[in-house]
Amino acid sequence: MDFARLRTLRELSLRKTMAAVAEALLISPSAVSQQIAQLEDETGVELVERRGRGVRLTPAGQRLADHAGRVIGVLAEAKTDLAELKKTIAGELRVSAFPSVAASLIPPTIRAMSARFPDLATIFEELEPDDSLAALRAWQTDVAVVDDLTTSASLSETQVEMLHLLDDHLHVLLPHDHPLAERPHLTLPELATERWVLDTTSATYADVIVGACRNAGFDPIVNARCHSFEVVRAMVEAGCSVSINPGLRGRDHIGNLRLKEIKPIITRRIFAAFRTGERRNPAIAAFVGELQTLATSMTARR
Repeated sequence: MDFARLRTLRELSLRKTMAAVAEALLISPSAVSQQIAQLEDETGVELVERRGRGVRLTPAGQRLADHAGRVIGVLAEAKTDLAELKKTIAGELRVSAFPSVAASLIPPTIRAMSARFPDLATIFEELEPDDSLAALRAWQTDVAVVDDLTTSASLSETQVEMLHLLDDHLHVLLPHDHPLAERPHLTLPELATERWVLDTTSATYADVIVGACRNAGFDPIVNARCHSFEVVRAMVEAGCSVSINPGLRGRDHIGNLRLKEIKPIITRRIFAAFRTGERRNPAIAAFVGELQTLATSMTARR
């Protein structure tokens, strides 16, 4: 059976839609459909059920996708074994992280790695945590930086190892002249009558904010939903809204706005994730070690 077609089927089992598979593999949706059809011809069994605009793997399709996952896993393990035996750090390392963490952790880590290992090329892709974990399971990234607040999947799954890096606290973002701007900290009920702007780049993150407000006894009055922090910041700066900002974005990214700690504290835990057993790979071990060192220094400066 053709390996590329098996990989496409495996991706479909993870990502659920032809469009998502096409985006992940950098091919067209029609090419994805064609590869699945060719694999069905090759195996002589129906692998997917087409339901309206969506598809679902048949029992045979899911079983073959599971086999494909094990084959890809064995090849990845062989690659790790060879890298461990060579004991050299070279080639390409693929890394993913979500925006508010990526801006703080990824550039200095890549800079440190480039200085120590000039023969290693680190390739970074900005992905939300769930997408990062999907890319990790599909062997499309080697290290994924994720959190436990916006990740819908279990962080204890056997395919992936998690290494805790640091904790981040969420903060209220206010205009500089807001009546509450001089308070040392705020509670969410104090913001019940405010208008809110939500960063909907990650739907899960927006749901976390709405859920926190509801747990505090009110539904936030949302007057803006934005797909970038720049627009969120502009809405708050103009006095149109308040928002909640990850602490890691820091004061360097908010201009003259006010960042206020929330009481009680809302914490998210940040992890480096990699496939089980692959910390034996010298490049992965070195990158994760640099992440740990940076995270430790950031925690000490707080």
